[in-house]
Amino acid sequence: MSTEAPYLRIAAEIKARVARGELRPGDRVPSTREITRQWGVAMATATKVIAVLRDDGVVDTKPGAGTVVRSAAAPRKAAKERDLGRGAVIRAAIVIADAEGLQAVSMRRVAMDLGVATMSLYRHVPSKDDLVVEMADAAFGERPFPERIPGDWRAAMEIAARLMWTVCRRHPWIAEAMSMTRPRVSPNLIMYTEWVFTVLRRFGLSMDDMMYTHLSVFGHVRGLALTLQDETRARQDSGVTHDEWIVTQEEALGQLLATGRYPTMAEIITDEFDYDLDKVFEYGLRLLLDGVQRRLRTRELH
Repeated sequence: MSTEAPYLRIAAEIKARVARGELRPGDRVPSTREITRQWGVAMATATKVIAVLRDDGVVDTKPGAGTVVRSAAAPRKAAKERDLGRGAVIRAAIVIADAEGLQAVSMRRVAMDLGVATMSLYRHVPSKDDLVVEMADAAFGERPFPERIPGDWRAAMEIAARLMWTVCRRHPWIAEAMSMTRPRVSPNLIMYTEWVFTVLRRFGLSMDDMMYTHLSVFGHVRGLALTLQDETRARQDSGVTHDEWIVTQEEALGQLLATGRYPTMAEIITDEFDYDLDKVFEYGLRLLLDGVQRRLRTRELH
């Protein structure tokens, strides 16, 4: 009886199909959902299968197309180790994360894309965890905060929140790299907190009020960004868009609503609702800042 881990065995079977020409360059390989169905394994195992295929250079993940067999002619960077710098390592890792998600980033994969030995990366970045922090810091550095903070507190808070949302939109993986309870220290990441604290301190708020306001806005943006990341990953794995997936659920939802147990949902749910995360972001931000404004006014009355 084989003791090989299931994900390695499945990855080997898919590699064999590629070697035999059953799956040709550009063809989609089984998605994580298809792997769970065909091989009867858990989603976590299926995810590991795709990760192994990526790390071994067998597949690429293309937005809207899913995971496909890598072309033999796919370009590889031919960097010389003596020319390799920390910035090049970080940029290569960001390219991978933007295309395939943070789970696809590994020291081995980055080295492979750069055309260097894996161990050479450790001279520039101590570990993958440190690499992820550097990636997030570099991503936030693409959209620096203005040099001057506006005098209007609400305009200043909106700048901070929208800048963070814009970065998350450009790099969906970044939400996973940030933490509310275990934040990592880096110049561009900590600037968000510095900006918010500077704005709120002008009103003489207590440390608790400043911290809770900061965390509430931060949590709103990061929570939506995690949803954005989940949708991006699901689309990559399945090749199915959000709208296409919703269509697959319409019959089941209709049957459920027809039972009469959910009258309010049956009344308000229509095809006209636009599930736009940008609109959800703006709506939630407005509610949060309205609450802050009311609290500030209450303080002025006492």
